[in-house]
Amino acid sequence: MEALIRSLDLKPPHISPFSLDPSRPISSQIGFCRFSSSGRRGSRKWRVVSAASEFGSESARQRLVGPVGKWVVGFAAAATTLSSVCFDSPAFAESLTVAFPVSRTPEVNTVQRTLIEAWGLIRETFVDPTFNHQDWDLKLQQTMVEMFPLKSGDAAYKKVSAMLSTLGDPFTRIINPKEYQSFRIGSDGNLQGVGLFINVEPKTGHLIVLSMIDGSPAARAGIHEGDELVEINGERLDGVDSETAAQKLRGRVGTIVTVKVHDVKDMSNSSIREVKIPREYIKLSPVSSAIIPHRTQDGQLSKTGYVKLLAFSQTAASDMESTIHQMESQGVQSYILDLRNNPGGLVKAGLEVAQIWLDGDETLVNTIDRDGNMLPINMIDGHAITHDPLVVLVNEGSASASEILAGALHDNGRATLVGHKTFGKGKIQSVTELHDGSALFITVAKYLSPARHEIDQVGIVPDIQCTADALNSPREVIGKDRSSRTPLEADSCIMIAEHELDIQQSKGTAS
Repeated sequence: MEALIRSLDLKPPHISPFSLDPSRPISSQIGFCRFSSSGRRGSRKWRVVSAASEFGSESARQRLVGPVGKWVVGFAAAATTLSSVCFDSPAFAESLTVAFPVSRTPEVNTVQRTLIEAWGLIRETFVDPTFNHQDWDLKLQQTMVEMFPLKSGDAAYKKVSAMLSTLGDPFTRIINPKEYQSFRIGSDGNLQGVGLFINVEPKTGHLIVLSMIDGSPAARAGIHEGDELVEINGERLDGVDSETAAQKLRGRVGTIVTVKVHDVKDMSNSSIREVKIPREYIKLSPVSSAIIPHRTQDGQLSKTGYVKLLAFSQTAASDMESTIHQMESQGVQSYILDLRNNPGGLVKAGLEVAQIWLDGDETLVNTIDRDGNMLPINMIDGHAITHDPLVVLVNEGSASASEILAGALHDNGRATLVGHKTFGKGKIQSVTELHDGSALFITVAKYLSPARHEIDQVGIVPDIQCTADALNSPREVIGKDRSSRTPLEADSCIMIAEHELDIQQSKGTAS
């Protein structure tokens, strides 16, 4: 499982345990293959048969036969040969035969198979079993007819994307092989791009800047959190998903990408500006840290460990564990975990980070599958590295795995939340690499916090808001001259967090 709402110039991949046998290309020979799997509805067989290409006329394509029987989609035409595509995966749990006209264009032919893979995976795993209140079998039939006369693979992929868009879920999508290769490059923390975190705002469909990497080309160019991306290199971004846009921002080091951005806080046309941004090597480190010394209410000098988690990558938990061990050895007495503008990443990483701070068999998150069944995900005999007081910082840029982590720490009584309401993405995606190297992202579940609070499109409201009123007390407690404060000490939310930690320490208990 993976929660994916953001697109950086690159995101760490996660491939679900589903594989296809690509060894048999689509050909014009008769045949089929069978397999047994223990899927959701028991052992079943899967067979896909494609009709050959004597299917060129519009009148012939209109003579398609609709679904025959409960789960059979047939394409009846003047076809003289058959070819087979065999699927060997537990993701397909029904006995199903699909016949389709084989395109004479090799690139389109390949995408035809990709279309059926995507359709079948969604049919078995998509979180909404009504498929947005439509006949999903008929949708395959319609898309195959639309794809048949096309002459390019790119055009065929657009038909697959169009089919997925009818599900009404912006997080269920396909990216082509080139995009997926770029998506995978950054698993080691390096990429070539501009250093932006972007995401599609579900209500408007606009591409919004969630955050920038400090010191990145985008940050230096004056891009701001909340800006809307309007154009990239002269191409409008209406209807473009976040991964496609991120792909357009990536590129060879030394090249320039031109973007138009709109300050959403200023609704006038004059707020649209053009920015030229050089592409550079971007080094992604998911964890940064510092020790903040400050005075407690009784005048004692205390050390607070500040840990900022940028994203939930494959190394997030191990990097954080190492950081906490180092801070413990330096006498840190309390912690601030900063999840602001962390747009998520791997759900598994979020759960692993939670276990650094929690003991026992606590529930970390509740998932709800397509049938409405709730499944709690619990720790097993967990042992926290530290029991020191903890405050977690969140804001409107904290999403997905960030919300899972914040909810787990808050609902289990381990941390106080400080900041602003979170983004509100309570859906989990699986990622599957398809036979042609493309990748399919499918929303497979919703999640609730351990206390069963709704998160999707709602967000998490922190215990303490970062407001001017809340600042009055911590400013008096810290008592430092403004000019002597470091940037971290001058951060209003961190000041409030320090005050809350003082209160917790004075009580002698961890949150």
